[in-house]
Parts: sequence; structure tokens; C-alpha cells
Amino acid sequence: MPMRTRVAPTGQLYFFDHLAKFVVSNSTRLLWTFVILTTVLVVGITRIDLNENHLEILDESYEFRRSTDFIVENFSALEPFEYSLNSGRDSGVTDVEFLRNVDAFAEWLRMQPEVSYVVSFTDVLKRLNENLHGDDPNFYKLPEDSELAAQYLLLYEFSLPVGRDLNNVIDVERSKTRLTAVIKGISIGEKIELDERAKSWLHQNAPGMETGATGVTIVGAYSIMRNIERMLIGTIIAMSIVSLLLIFVFRSFRFGLISLIPNFVPAIMAMGVWGYFVGQVDISASVVTAIAFGIIVDDTIHLMTKYLRARASGKSPEDAIQPVFRIVGRPLLTTTAIFALGFMVFGTSALSANQTLGVLVGLTVVIALAADLLLFPPLLMALDKTKGKLSDIKEGSSHHAR
Repeated sequence: MPMRTRVAPTGQLYFFDHLAKFVVSNSTRLLWTFVILTTVLVVGITRIDLNENHLEILDESYEFRRSTDFIVENFSALEPFEYSLNSGRDSGVTDVEFLRNVDAFAEWLRMQPEVSYVVSFTDVLKRLNENLHGDDPNFYKLPEDSELAAQYLLLYEFSLPVGRDLNNVIDVERSKTRLTAVIKGISIGEKIELDERAKSWLHQNAPGMETGATGVTIVGAYSIMRNIERMLIGTIIAMSIVSLLLIFVFRSFRFGLISLIPNFVPAIMAMGVWGYFVGQVDISASVVTAIAFGIIVDDTIHLMTKYLRARASGKSPEDAIQPVFRIVGRPLLTTTAIFALGFMVFGTSALSANQTLGVLVGLTVVIALAADLLLFPPLLMALDKTKGKLSDIKEGSSHHAR
């Protein structure tokens, strides 16, 4: 028995009938248009940087954001990199060779554009050396030998007020010293890149001190970056599983593969547009594809099932397009408008994560509608070569048409 369907009003039928005729008449042009657009937008994806700056999560309408920006621009930075530099032996922090390496590392950090200032134990020793030589600026340097450095350290500790010591700078065994580099408000990608450069410098210039930064700042950066990467990988795995399920649902390897193209292309195109105009993906954007994919797949299944029903009734690929548009055109347009406008509301949020999520999902589902109506039918006409061989289509469509 033929399936009963609700037909759209006459005006809408006129629009979708003409759209179907346009798609059938210009199928080759539409295919090449999408191929060219997708190719251009794939280049945009290469411009995307996986990044997030938690100091810029709120926009400038918030007093907290304005205050934070003012502090960063006019006073000092807010985020420290902590380094624990190991001399390799007890009481080794006064070894002159170790001190020179620590001082060289501190000076290298000060030259990095991302660093606001550096606090190092070697600065204390250099200041002491200058003070003990009549405040002569020429003696603002490290002591010449390890014994003198040890004496300076002892003198400094004895001169500290009661209740104060160097335990926050030097460990109890005097084998390690702490170095703090306070960095400016930069993105997580820039933080990780700075840490990698610091590791490389230590590896080349002071192998015995080789270490990485620690502290909330850098640990948080690595954690966020790892979450972004894992969520993107998870999205790819989920899309692959859904793709296999589509092949099973349609009971056709060919139609299953054809249906994948309008599912993947919208996400690629949306991310490409984002790459050209924004260029940065944060932790919220990494879940956009997964969210939008569920909506896109549903639309594709509606189109494919109605197409297979039309083909099973004896229509050619070209003739099957018009009834498909008549049945699913209005529902697809309506649901896309609802989803797109609903997510676009998030674009007005002052929270950058919500802005990114709303705009990207809204953009993706709009592109998906265009792909379903302008790309999917030409693909079916070009790749559906069964023509009069309808037995497979009839057998499969009887199980999943709706």
C-alpha cells in the first residue's frame, strides 16, 4: 500500500516543484559548484588553530573582563609558569656552573615576547654581589666561585626577618631552585608553544636541568588542548560508526556511501568558513560537528527513504526528485529554520563558548539544508545507476520507508 503523506499548500508546492526542476536541469553545475566551494573551504580549515584564552571567555561588556584587560595591559601579567630546576646533588644550588645555567635560562625567558617578568634565585645573588661591592652596577653579576655563592646564601638567610626563609625558592636539601616566569594573557596554544621552546632551550643548553613548566596555568593549557583533541577524535569515530549504520539501514553499500557526502560536507564547509573569518576553535567548537551531525543525518535519512520509495515505484532518478521535494521540502525547511534560529540565540551570549557553539551549529545546519536540496539530488542522479533494476531498491525500501 502506498504511504499516505501530508502535502504542502499549493504555493509551497509551486516553489519546491520549480526548485526540483532547477536542480535536475543544473545537476552537473551544482555538483561542480559544491566541489569547488568545498575545496576552497578545506583550505580554510588549515587556518584553524585549536586554542582558548580563559581571560577572554567573557566579552568587554563585563566589568571582570575590563578589569582583567586593564591589569594585563598596565600592571603585570596574571599567569605564572613554575620551573623546578635540579642541580643533581645536595647543596648544589650554589654551584657556580648551575647558577650560570639558571641565570642564562632566566635571561632567555625575559627575551620571550610572551613573558612579562621572571623571578629567579640568581637575581638575589647578583643583587647581593652588587650590594657587597658598594652598589657598583658592574658587580651586578653572579659570584665567581661556588664557595663565595654559598657564603652569600648563608649571609642572606641570616639577614632575613624572623619567620621568613627561602623554602619557597630553594628546597630543604638545597638541590633544587624555583624559577617563576609570569606570562601575559595569551591563548593555550601559545602557552604550550612557549613551554616547548623552553624545553628545547634547556635540552640544548643545560641538559642536566631539562624540565617542563608546571603550575595551574600550563597544566590547564595542556588539559584543555587534550580535551579538544580527544573530542574531535571522538566526533570522527562517532561519524564513522553512524556511516556504517547508514549502510546497514539502507541495505545498500552504494546508497549508504552516497548518503555520507551530504552529511560530511556541511561540517567541512562550516569549519572552513570559520577558519577564514575567525581562525580559532575553542573547547566548545570542538563539539559542534557532533551536535550538528545528528540533525544532518536525520534530514538525509528522510530524503533518502523518500527517494528510494519513488525509485521503487518505477521512477527514474530524475523523475524521483520532484515527489521527494514535494514531501520533504517543507519539513526540512521548517526544522532547519527552528534549529538554526534556536542555536543562533546563543550567538548573542556574552560567553564566548556559547557564541561559538550557537553560530557554528546554526551555520552548519543551514549549509546542510543547502547540501540536502542542491547537492544530494545531483549526487543521486549521477551515482544511482540502477535505472530499471529496481528489485534491490524495492526490497530495501519496504523495510525503512516512512
